[in-house]
Amino acid sequence: MARIAFVMDKPLRKIGLSGRSFVPMLMGFGCTVPAIMSTRTLASERDKKMTILLTPFMSCGAKIPIYAMFTAAFFPKHQALVMITIYVLGIVLGIISGFIMKKTIFKGAPVPFVMELPNYRFPSIKSVLLLMWEKAKDFLQRAFTVIFVATVIIWFLQSFDMRLNYTADGTVSILASIGRLISGVFIPLGFSDWRISTALITGFTAKEAVISTLAVLTGAGISELGSALHSMFSPLSAFCFLVFTLLYTPCVAAVATVKRELGSVKGTVFIILYQTAIAWFAAFCIYRIGLLLV
Repeated sequence: MARIAFVMDKPLRKIGLSGRSFVPMLMGFGCTVPAIMSTRTLASERDKKMTILLTPFMSCGAKIPIYAMFTAAFFPKHQALVMITIYVLGIVLGIISGFIMKKTIFKGAPVPFVMELPNYRFPSIKSVLLLMWEKAKDFLQRAFTVIFVATVIIWFLQSFDMRLNYTADGTVSILASIGRLISGVFIPLGFSDWRISTALITGFTAKEAVISTLAVLTGAGISELGSALHSMFSPLSAFCFLVFTLLYTPCVAAVATVKRELGSVKGTVFIILYQTAIAWFAAFCIYRIGLLLV
């Protein structure tokens, strides 16, 4: 990792970061939570804040079930190409955002790159296990508690109607009502069905929940969900949905981690609004350009 950071120092300096920032962003392709937690190793507060803002552009592993389901349903002959395009789009938009931040809210140069390049050594099993335990314990304490609370809230919204009566019908739940209320926001993006907006809300707890929520609301099992999605999406709107899920607000555990690392509610709210606005604008542009080309 030290050598990767050294190699990436020069290209990252073009967007205002040092090579150290590459490691958290690389980890972001796995999970945003430990990626943001790792920014505490950055020496500069400016670099730390900027890295935290850019890390959510890296598509985390929790979004893969969404990509897999939609590419199999709408792009069966080009699944790999579509998924690669999604990942590259996130990286490109992250680079563009980095240039914008460098010229606006994070003016100035990154700290000089100083890092020891340790010799290659085979790690001992004991040190690896201790490090795994420390990192896993930290993750569970910080992230799992937040995920648990968010899951309880979503369960309540899914299980009760507006009169607080228990219901087994998810279509009349409080969550479904909220989904219907905000569904108009997605009309310009090509997907206005209330079930889609409802799934995006549950995706705030964990991104993979988007697929399970769509399966419940459509009454289809996971195996039949691909066919059910064709009644809600066209291939163009399905791709725009993938772009939106790529870019919109990170999950609640990541947001809580951002709050702890930044120590600022305003900064955390800014990330939520910024990511969602970027997601909406990117999906809108792609959908409108797509309509012109079709």
